[in-house]
Amino acid sequence: MPRRANFSRTGNPQDVIEVVDDTLAPPAPNEVTIEIEAAPVHIADLKFMSGELPFYRDLPATPGMEGIGLIYAAGRDVTNFNVGDRVFLPVRGGGHGAWRQFVNLDETVPIAAPAGDAAQLSLMPINGITAYAMLNGVLPLRAGDTIIQNAANSNCGRYLIALAKRSGVNVINVVRREEVIPDLEALGATHVLIDHDNLADEVREIMQGSPIKMGIDAVAGQATQRIADCVADGATILSYGMLSGEPCMVRPETLFFRNLTLKGFLTFTISDQFNEQQTEDMWSVLPQLVSSGEIETKIAATYTLDQVRDALAHAGRTGAERDGKVIIYPNG
Repeated sequence: MPRRANFSRTGNPQDVIEVVDDTLAPPAPNEVTIEIEAAPVHIADLKFMSGELPFYRDLPATPGMEGIGLIYAAGRDVTNFNVGDRVFLPVRGGGHGAWRQFVNLDETVPIAAPAGDAAQLSLMPINGITAYAMLNGVLPLRAGDTIIQNAANSNCGRYLIALAKRSGVNVINVVRREEVIPDLEALGATHVLIDHDNLADEVREIMQGSPIKMGIDAVAGQATQRIADCVADGATILSYGMLSGEPCMVRPETLFFRNLTLKGFLTFTISDQFNEQQTEDMWSVLPQLVSSGEIETKIAATYTLDQVRDALAHAGRTGAERDGKVIIYPNG
């Protein structure tokens, strides 16, 4: 009998998660059965289980916002896929509960995925699309323009480095730990700085009067002010994360005297506005970059479904104690 992770109450993720037997009917005429190969553990998954708004969902529920798998069976009327095809699970609406061995979905829901490392590919639909949308959906960035991002060692930050390099956009990367700098330089990052109170002075020395058009902030708290001090007058700062657990803090005089825009960034609000060509480019370019190894995420560890509590404990750590992404292999 197939199994899945499940929680029926919110609280400490390690306390509320359990592995239970799952029911799986044969696929309906227009459905496919997907055997899940790999599914990441995201911070959002942990917030989902802990009951933090706005990540609440109806319970009981199976976590897992994204994943990748193989078509295990197909209904008689299915024309989009064949048994053995690889697919991404969609992430809209919080995903389809990827921490399970099998799931039935309408054939119009999954998205074709390429060959390659399952763990790496399983991380693409959220962080990859986020990075792509930041570069292509907010400001008309061109080759030679410069942006700045903190949390550059995050998965999204790594995607951004690789995608910006392809498009000729320069990125100043800000991190909190010196030991991650060689990793980012190996990805092609040309400027990697440690976040500190005098960050803007270092950035001005690098830029020599050239403007930084956009800042990207995944940390919040006082880190938002440090990004604001680095960007040009009239620039936009995207807030897409809350690693500090604090509100974005920018002095009012910084915002209004310098005409800065602090803008919340939700990936699908932007990507939903893409035209057909942009959407096609996003879903063709990104998977191939990951499949070929041109974009690579640091994987901290992989776990089986039976080890889900260990996976959650690992994913709940920060910085060097986690040291990358945590992946669950539901089928071993």
